[in-house]
Amino acid sequence: MAETADVVETVKQGYAFEGPAIELGALLVDGTPNPEAAVRIPLSMVNRHGLVAGATGTGKTKTLQLMAEQLSAAGVAVFAADIKGDLSGISQPGQESEKLLARTKTIGQDWSATGFPTEFYALGGQGTGVPIRATITSFGPVLLSKVLGLNDVQESSLGLIFHYADKQGLTLLDLKDLRAVINHLTSDDGKADLKDLGGLSAATAGVILRALIGFADQGAEAFFGEAEFDTADLLQQKDGKGVVSLLELPNLQDRPALFSTFLMWLLADLFHDLPEVGDVDKPKLVFFFDEAHLLFADASKAFLDSIAQTVRLIRSKGVGVFFVTQTPKDVPDDVLAQLGSRVQHQLRAHTPNDAKALKATVSTFPNSSYDLGEVLTQLGIGEAVVTVMNEKGAPTPVAWTRLRAPLSLMAPATAEQLTAAVQASAGNAKYTEVIDRESAYEKLAAKVQAGAEQAEAEAQNKPAPEPKAAPRSQKQDKGMVEQVVGSSAFKQFARSAGREIIRGLFGAARRKR
Repeated sequence: MAETADVVETVKQGYAFEGPAIELGALLVDGTPNPEAAVRIPLSMVNRHGLVAGATGTGKTKTLQLMAEQLSAAGVAVFAADIKGDLSGISQPGQESEKLLARTKTIGQDWSATGFPTEFYALGGQGTGVPIRATITSFGPVLLSKVLGLNDVQESSLGLIFHYADKQGLTLLDLKDLRAVINHLTSDDGKADLKDLGGLSAATAGVILRALIGFADQGAEAFFGEAEFDTADLLQQKDGKGVVSLLELPNLQDRPALFSTFLMWLLADLFHDLPEVGDVDKPKLVFFFDEAHLLFADASKAFLDSIAQTVRLIRSKGVGVFFVTQTPKDVPDDVLAQLGSRVQHQLRAHTPNDAKALKATVSTFPNSSYDLGEVLTQLGIGEAVVTVMNEKGAPTPVAWTRLRAPLSLMAPATAEQLTAAVQASAGNAKYTEVIDRESAYEKLAAKVQAGAEQAEAEAQNKPAPEPKAAPRSQKQDKGMVEQVVGSSAFKQFARSAGREIIRGLFGAARRKR
């Protein structure tokens, strides 16, 4: 290792940014923090993304909390998945203690208890927060295939089902809509509709339907439907501070693919809706993707390619993404290469696999004066090895850092505080009520009912009921597409939602607003 004075001077120069920055902590030299050698991330580089990694219990969540606080104070909105409920304390001022003040004094931190504006959400209302839902249509076939564990052939067939539903005006809002379309396409009438599109095998349809049953058993019925969450609500400010949006994830271990994929839907939706802004002084939103390994586990190459593309392109929309996980090897190389900031907490090397992961982690850092293989196993709780992108886009010196303490409560908020915050939220009135308007299920059920009535009338040698008068343009013999598009229900939906399905990354879709 280089001489202490050289290390201090190198870090001081390497992190001496002119613009606003997130203060991570102070350089640690020979066990003692040096407040003059501050370790920081330029705010203008936060949308170049980052990684917060480390073994369980090493302080990743507190690092996320202190970063979210400073982003909020700078007017930047923050989104994070609150896996264990620990982050809810960010809404409340912290609690002073002798131990806390002694720590903050050693790193030159001016600590004062502060709470930050926070919104609490929960998937489908399964938790305390305001419910977040998505429609099946906007979720798209690629993300849904990832959740259902479908193979390439089954994913392709699911894409065909979505294509058919889009073209026929059969809106897919919830799981019963999707099941209705699949059942229709395996009926005699549906098979004819797909004749020119390659068809849907009964075996593949059966696999998808069985997967949907298991999906529903996990509680997914509550995740899909309306009112659909508008991701623009994540970009709020309050009294000049960025709002911190926390998504509660109860029972994560029971449905990890759903939660991680739902977070990816939020990113894809933001990508579709946000305008290009290029390089900015500070991001519009910073998105913390906790338990990131769940997103990449058992993912197809096409899915991983789409994630890499989303991460690469969403920077220009003013959104920064930080992946939070145990080791860098949890993140694919194509994604890891795009993460400009690295905050690496302690790694353990108790097994051969641990040692291999440690070696791989060391190889991802720039050259440094540290023996990183040794340092990464010696880091204490609340310490990390840091390197970020400076204002010129070059990596900063690797710095062994003692991190700052959060200003907000480093414990969960009380149930009473959470309930009060949710009840006071504007989103509570906007999203709590479940809406079940006419969609694919109702339209197909009506078609079946009409067919049954006509068959019964014919069986009794009675004339079928006269259909209601249609506009002259519809009196000609037309296919199902023309009939649906010409219907009053479809026109009403088009007026209210501006319906035009746009599918992009992940096959996710948005309606033009």
